[in-house]
Amino acid sequence: MSANCGVNSGIQSAQHSLEQQRISDSLKKGLEKRPTKEDLVERNILPSTSAAPGIQAQQKELQKHMRADSLNEKISHRPTPEELVKQGVLHEDPTSPTADPEKKYEEAIEEEYAKREGGA
Repeated sequence: MSANCGVNSGIQSAQHSLEQQRISDSLKKGLEKRPTKEDLVERNILPSTSAAPGIQAQQKELQKHMRADSLNEKISHRPTPEELVKQGVLHEDPTSPTADPEKKYEEAIEEEYAKREGGA
């Protein structure tokens, strides 16, 4: 029985060794296929920064605030809807509260009158 136990132990040891080798080979293949840092930066997976890792979070936060400031600055100089209507960029909305109701009423009456005169 002791000879049989030694054979089983040897087989188990070889089996364990082969399993470890298979895992090692699998990891090596995975690492070989792993993209480089440059590839990840190119694909926008990693940020392109030369800052030290310890301050990258602060750098990201600063960029976020700078972007917000830039957008707020642009929004503050944006023309009003009234200016865009005057420039012909926008058409005035007849349902808007800024539309002159008397003027709209007069135009509607003139249009209706013109239709009746032309059709009579």
